[in-house]
Amino acid sequence: MFASVGQGVRRRPALPAELAARARPVSSAASRLLPLPAALVPLFPDGALRRGSTTLVAGSSGAGTTTLALALLSAVSATGGWCAAVGVADPGVVAAVELGLDLRRVVFVPRPAGAWADAAGELLGAVEAVVVRPPGIRVQAARRLTARARERRTALVVLAEDASRWPSERDVTLTVGDVAWEGAGEGHGRLLGRRVAVIATARRPAEPPTVHRLWLPSSDGTVTAGRSSTTVLATTSAAATPART
Repeated sequence: MFASVGQGVRRRPALPAELAARARPVSSAASRLLPLPAALVPLFPDGALRRGSTTLVAGSSGAGTTTLALALLSAVSATGGWCAAVGVADPGVVAAVELGLDLRRVVFVPRPAGAWADAAGELLGAVEAVVVRPPGIRVQAARRLTARARERRTALVVLAEDASRWPSERDVTLTVGDVAWEGAGEGHGRLLGRRVAVIATARRPAEPPTVHRLWLPSSDGTVTAGRSSTTVLATTSAAATPART
């Protein structure tokens, strides 16, 4: 059982045995990589989600961070893997399907309240990838989740408004900024897509930060690459800060 965070929080019941049995990873245990949609492959040094890794997705509200985090799960679920999202509001069936999620293979725990660490901790190891949006982050809980993800060989994706709010190590940080909606003008019209810039920073010292232009989502609801997809950034303090909208 993953330890509860804080006092006075009721311990969440264990994951039902039937669900745990159904949610066992289906890919070979020898494989260390999980697939990604083509548009997101350049954001990761391995071109894939690494089992046991932690990815932080950071950006202000409305920047598309939830869309990006759920898109990271889409190819995993579409190829037969199980995924989970803890503390993430229901994106809507249509939006989720357009992102490529197989909803039959995604467990949503939208309101774990103070037991978010318990919920995420129980799912790590039962599924192949877990997205979590912590309502508040304690150092001890963050470090335990990171360690458990590594031990259980589950890809952990953390959502936060600011990268500095996650007080534990991460393998890749994706910072979303420079947000612009297309299709609406002069207060009217239909929103067709959201253009963003995603700064990808890997923990590996040899990997410089890169910037990637994405449609998040595009007019058909998918995540697609925009113009000037991968450009090496100069090392500046501005490059590490997401644009506020």
